[in-house]
Amino acid sequence: MTDVQMTLDEVHALTMRCLVAHGCDEANAGAVADVITAAERDGCHSHGLMRVAGYVATLKSGKVNGHANPTVEHIAPAVVRVQGDAGFAPLAHARGRSALIDTVKTQGIAAMSLVNIHHFAALWSEVEPIAEQGLCAMACVSYKPAVIPAGGTKPLYGTNPLAFGWPRRNHPPMIFDQASSVMARGEVMLAAREGKELPPGVGVDADGQPTTDPDKVLEGALLAFGGHKGSSIAMMIELFAGALIGECLSFEAAERDNNDGGPPQGGELIIAMDPNHFGDADGWADHAEKLFARIEAQDGARLPSSRRYKNREQSLSAGVSVSSKVHEQILQMCAQG
Repeated sequence: MTDVQMTLDEVHALTMRCLVAHGCDEANAGAVADVITAAERDGCHSHGLMRVAGYVATLKSGKVNGHANPTVEHIAPAVVRVQGDAGFAPLAHARGRSALIDTVKTQGIAAMSLVNIHHFAALWSEVEPIAEQGLCAMACVSYKPAVIPAGGTKPLYGTNPLAFGWPRRNHPPMIFDQASSVMARGEVMLAAREGKELPPGVGVDADGQPTTDPDKVLEGALLAFGGHKGSSIAMMIELFAGALIGECLSFEAAERDNNDGGPPQGGELIIAMDPNHFGDADGWADHAEKLFARIEAQDGARLPSSRRYKNREQSLSAGVSVSSKVHEQILQMCAQG
């Protein structure tokens, strides 16, 4: 089957139509459509339209509040908390972002916890708007058990991604967004959908045996990148996005989830810093550019996010190619709403 060519406006409108048909109000549907459109725009298809089915599943099961009204409060001078009202994460982010940015610019460093949310998107789209305001930012979130701890035999940690953004004066922010597993679960799902094998060392089947079959890895478990090093980072994120902010750990999220195919309820932590408050207000940006220049001077090396920005430039003018299978599935869901 051939792909379907769509403009970004069409991607956004189709996502909105499907979510509203299944019980989302305009505010929640629009916020989700924003992040799905951004993912398709930047070539991150594993977090784009193929995720709509998961969002719809949670609305149909009643797990997610499609009319969520997230609220924002300061619980300490430099700590913002967003209560997500059992809704999808994007609207909670949109509601809390300005409070976090204002606090960071006053305090120099601040954190925002998001609780009672359902997170199903990439993290780079959450740190990029913060970095565009001249701030450094880190974000982390857990999931349901999908990764085996180093030396263990059973999945315990989520894929537990960590994103980091660094502002640049004459360029888009430098951003990386990476799972603490060898491969993000969304990429495994994409490989399964497309009938592709995985590289060796990504995961194991339900019996703990190494496999390159993405369907068997989804039934079994992923491995942490770098062995015990990635496992330790996954554990840190469990604590940051769970115990620190009064939210669930990955195994607790699984215990209370209804397994409808969509994201579980959980939490997220974002930490942001204003470089102008750290002692080198006049030189920090130029100093960082020296490092970036040395990286790019090496043949084959590139800065994280450069590929996304290139995809973005192309998509803004030419639109995006969408799997016809995914496109048809969404149209059917729209009709069933």
